[in-house]
Amino acid sequence: MESALPQITAIAPFPGQTGAVGDALGLAFPAPNRVTEAGDARLVWAGRDLAFLIGAAAPDGLPASVTDQSDGWVALTLSGARAVDVLARLVPLDLRGVQRGQAFRTALNHLPLVLMAEGEGAFTLLTFRSMARTAWHEISDAMEKVAARTALVQ
Repeated sequence: MESALPQITAIAPFPGQTGAVGDALGLAFPAPNRVTEAGDARLVWAGRDLAFLIGAAAPDGLPASVTDQSDGWVALTLSGARAVDVLARLVPLDLRGVQRGQAFRTALNHLPLVLMAEGEGAFTLLTFRSMARTAWHEISDAMEKVAARTALVQ
């Protein structure tokens, strides 16, 4: 299902300013593969010295390169008992046992992906808006295959 995506801002702290950025945002700058949260605001690790601020506006004067990414990304949610099985067909990660607060910069087959664990069997997938239809197709195709396999073994 497509999810409403609030404002998303890419934040790349200037050298040595990671702590100052976190202090200004009221969120610790996330370690690799992590998400920090406070209220509706999330700071999602998105690569080396890069995080996405989701759900809050970046303050002026932040010691970082700040770029509004809101129109460039789409969010999809995938949840349920077989969500990990579906993603196993698409993502080169073992997602069994991941917990809320983890995020991964990876690929959904050939598409760029930021994957956030929302809890057991629940994920938010961020990919380029221009690839939304393809991502939807890839996920629905994997869902059909997982459902067919499940039907065979029952």
